[in-house]
Amino acid sequence: MKSIASRVILSWGWRRAFIALVSGAVGALAMPPFGLLPALALSLTIAVWLLDGAAAKGRFGSGSLYLSAAWAGWCWGFGYFLAGLWWLGSAFLVEAEEFAWALPFGVLGLPALLAFFPAVGFALARALWSTGWGRLFAFAFGLGASEWLRGHLFTGFPWNTLGMALGQNLWLMQSASILGLYGLSVLAVLIGASPAMLGTGDTPGRRCTAPALALVSLASLAAFGAWRLPAADSPPVAGVKLRLMQPNLPQDAKFNPDNRDAIMRRYLAISDRATSPTSNGVADATHLVWPESAFPFLLHRDPRALAQIAELLPPGVTLITGAARADDPLPGESGLRYYNAIQVVSDEGVILASYDKMHLVPFGEYLPHFLDAALRGVGLRQFVHVPGGFDAGESRKPLDVPGLPPVAATVCYEAIFPGALVPHGIRPGLILNVTNDAWFGITPGPHQHFAQARLRAVEEGLPLVRAANNGISAVVDPYGRISGSLPLGVEGVLDAALPTAISPTFFTNLGSIVFATMVLCCAAAAFLASRRRRPA
Repeated sequence: MKSIASRVILSWGWRRAFIALVSGAVGALAMPPFGLLPALALSLTIAVWLLDGAAAKGRFGSGSLYLSAAWAGWCWGFGYFLAGLWWLGSAFLVEAEEFAWALPFGVLGLPALLAFFPAVGFALARALWSTGWGRLFAFAFGLGASEWLRGHLFTGFPWNTLGMALGQNLWLMQSASILGLYGLSVLAVLIGASPAMLGTGDTPGRRCTAPALALVSLASLAAFGAWRLPAADSPPVAGVKLRLMQPNLPQDAKFNPDNRDAIMRRYLAISDRATSPTSNGVADATHLVWPESAFPFLLHRDPRALAQIAELLPPGVTLITGAARADDPLPGESGLRYYNAIQVVSDEGVILASYDKMHLVPFGEYLPHFLDAALRGVGLRQFVHVPGGFDAGESRKPLDVPGLPPVAATVCYEAIFPGALVPHGIRPGLILNVTNDAWFGITPGPHQHFAQARLRAVEEGLPLVRAANNGISAVVDPYGRISGSLPLGVEGVLDAALPTAISPTFFTNLGSIVFATMVLCCAAAAFLASRRRRPA
């Protein structure tokens, strides 16, 4: 172990960059659907040794300790994001004749940009670096802070945050009810980086202390999770019977207004499908849920489609569906304003309520204003076929659905943002997530998306109801237990009860305070260690 550590620490130039890139890529195996926690430990251990090498003043790297550390962090981050997000390239092939040329820029460009966050994290860690155990806390401080920044700056993109390595196991994820995703990330770094001590400690006893404490910490997290999980299933909300429809409709030329009738027939037929010899189809449900942007037309401006829905729905059954909607232009503007919405439709075909997506996907749903003119000048547009892209909703408020408790509505990747789902004021009784992951095919992407949405249920103590076009559709209870699901790449319906919400969690009440405290404690511990024992 000490020999391997020495080789990593003494590496330089392109060999050093290659080690960082490969170790970052290995760390991505800890994310869904693989969930290999030892892969993250190997990745972070090598990252610590790379930072140890940056302590050799001017000899390895650029001549600056911080630039050397940042370069190692960028290479590590590029490997991590490239291996974890390569599936984004599938979206460029949906309309290959228009977007295939941009695939290399998307697949390589986004990881290259995201890699600047771990670069900052490595540099922050280096500022508090020392020999011994203190550098583990410096590393947890640096990467923990950079992961929070990644989730908030430039609209935020907390996809595959390091805490997800712990946030996909049922027992380990329970700590998110206290720490949230970013708190789990700090723990993931501390636990995952601890084996670095085996290659650099002074004596066998000191070398083993940190890994042993990490194993104890991991076991403690699991024990807390096992204690927190009730033996019985979550009780259902009385009088609510959900039916989730998963059409598995390809995101290609078939999804266009010319196929309007075929799409509607498919939705109606699947929604009313019998699931047992005694099933009455949609008549067995109180609420039917369809996925994001279900229609290649504006539902609220299509009386025929609303009439078809009214014909499908028995008395007392309500449809909740994703659907684009449009508003008239504001004074002085031209053209309609389009929104990616969730709409509630009564059994009479009347739209009762709407929620407009607030956190839009850059380049997917709109082009950033400062780049809009330049990008359109070279013929580039957002992926969705909406003139000018979508507008963001104005406020996050509960969605009122007859027969349901207040609903915290989210569209697509809004569900990956910790602490940003629940409206202020009235506590909702569930999180609703409608999404269309068909852009990404049968890849790790939809699995990662579902795992992140599932963790929101644990953080907030609320059940999750998720309807996806091609999967994964599911009902999840407030502890993250999956009551029922439809796998990726199949069409069908899922009938399920709605689990009852539990009391607000520590995370609900305290938000990021626990995470901030953890990061500051790590910084303080690293600072004290660096004051006591400076690296050579």
